Amino acid sequence: MKSTILRFFLIFLVAVLLLAGGWLWLTLNWSYSQGERAGYVQKLSKKGWVCKTWEGEIAMVTMPGAIPEKFEFTVRDEAVANKINRLAGKRVVLNYAQHRFIPSSCFGETEYFIGDVREVLDNPAPAAPSAPLAPSAAQGQLSEPR
Repeated sequence: MKSTILRFFLIFLVAVLLLAGGWLWLTLNWSYSQGERAGYVQKLSKKGWVCKTWEGEIAMVTMPGAIPEKFEFTVRDEAVANKINRLAGKRVVLNYAQHRFIPSSCFGETEYFIGDVREVLDNPAPAAPSAPLAPSAAQGQLSEPR
């Protein structure tokens, strides 16, 4: 009787561990969404008691004078974190993958994981024409009354 209960308990324990491991693998390797966010890096710091991850935020400004929206993110790759630190103070675009329902904060405090970063180079706006364009001769003929 005791061996049957012990065997059932061990099978149950192994099944729970396999399910938990599968869930962890799925949440870390399958992204819910992917995208880009542009803004200025506000902060980036390495945090955690046991599992150290880079946690940061960027300020996304839609137009001058508007209150910026903050986007919090996690960086697990040391090379990407160094790249973000080198671009501090410049406008950047962060490529992210959103991983939902991760069972522990050991893998990151947010669900947005940064995979790459690039600097935004401001292009000057195209020059506006200095004089209004004259209507074409064909347009003039169509609008004349008969």
